Amino acid sequence: MTANETWSMANGGPSAAQATSLSGSAKDKARKASQDFEAMFLEQSLERVFSSSGTEGPLGDNGTGGAVYRSMLVKEYAGALTKSGGIGIADHVYREMMKIQEAAHAQRG
Repeated sequence: MTANETWSMANGGPSAAQATSLSGSAKDKARKASQDFEAMFLEQSLERVFSSSGTEGPLGDNGTGGAVYRSMLVKEYAGALTKSGGIGIADHVYREMMKIQEAAHAQRG
């Protein structure tokens, strides 16, 4: 049993493995969307942190492209954090998406 399944069972929600009536591609799309959402959230949060660090130095807005480099760096940091497990937002979003899709699937037939 994975850590996500254990956590999900402890919190009363269905795990990703329990959502069996949906196709694999639908699950893959939902997983990708939830990870993209977490990456976007982390990117926006990290952008605030880095923008408050001032305008001096290599990541500053000193006219040499520091702001552009900083935005690319923040995007890579957010992606790396998400790929390494993130902060848990993607798992929550994925479980909620699966609940909604399972309910819609059950209503259709």
